[in-house]
Amino acid sequence: MMTKSKLAIVILNWNGKAFLHRFLPVLLQNCPDYASIVVADNASTDGSLEMLSRTFEQIRIIKNTQNYGFSKGYNEALKQVEADYYCLLNSDIEVTSGWVQPIIQHMEQDTCIAAMQPKLRSYNQQSYFEYAGASGGFIDKYGYPFCRGRLFEVVEEDRGQYDQEMEVFWATGAALFVRSDVYHQAGGLDDDFFAHMEEIDFCWRVKNMGYKVMVCPQSVVYHVGGGTLPKNNSRKTFLNFRNNLFLLLKNLPAQRLFVTFFVRFFMDNLAAFVFLARGNWQDFFAVYKAFFSFARGIKNMKNKRLRIQNFDAYKDTCKTSIVFMHYILRKKYFDGKKFRS
Repeated sequence: MMTKSKLAIVILNWNGKAFLHRFLPVLLQNCPDYASIVVADNASTDGSLEMLSRTFEQIRIIKNTQNYGFSKGYNEALKQVEADYYCLLNSDIEVTSGWVQPIIQHMEQDTCIAAMQPKLRSYNQQSYFEYAGASGGFIDKYGYPFCRGRLFEVVEEDRGQYDQEMEVFWATGAALFVRSDVYHQAGGLDDDFFAHMEEIDFCWRVKNMGYKVMVCPQSVVYHVGGGTLPKNNSRKTFLNFRNNLFLLLKNLPAQRLFVTFFVRFFMDNLAAFVFLARGNWQDFFAVYKAFFSFARGIKNMKNKRLRIQNFDAYKDTCKTSIVFMHYILRKKYFDGKKFRS
């Protein structure tokens, strides 16, 4: 019989032996008494399981039968984890002292908070925010995600300018705290995303359910980033473009679908030819591979859309285009409310 803990910190691993060996000791040192640590392994072949069994006997291991990707990998593992709260934690995260307590405290004080993230800094440039989550995620009117502290390739130095806790549109999947009952009520992460943007889809759905998504900058972690797929990997390009379209088809209000997809068709084609102009042939083809994969998945995504009771969360999206704001008006920063140069 599984023992229920207050918090289960669950790391999904796929051939991340080096990261586990480097960062698990720090996690163990900074794990509160009410938390358990679980490593869910996606059929690694790099000796991860043997190293865990030999070096970290106190950590529970869940063995997935194949590499299910991020979404299904977590869904399968979390069916076997009993806790009030989950923390979905990347293997390439270094935590800091006291990183858990402020988040759990906020979530216990406000039961409307479904998900919350810490502030993400770069492991390699530790005074800077990290691309994947920075100090909270947002999304523009055409579905392009960005962060407080990161707008396209502009990643800011953390000088405390975004240290206020606030409601955001999405919380990073690199270190995602979530209520377990809400996770399962929402159906977990979308298996069909495999990896990338699944956390944005999840947060959008829980916001449509009436919950809040927050960032807690008093909690800080350091993220290596690109641990499984490097940033310039064409597989990542494919997943990001396809999943972003899945995200919009599932969650946008009906009256926004036509104009959004009309604009996105133009913008995504433009992005493809920018890749081509830069000599990135693999990324160019990845965009069109994403279009075809999206087309094959339209019926499935429409069926999932039918399960959504309301689309109220759209009101919390940014009502302008970050492409226009950044590339035309030269805005480089976003504080959670306004863009600035």
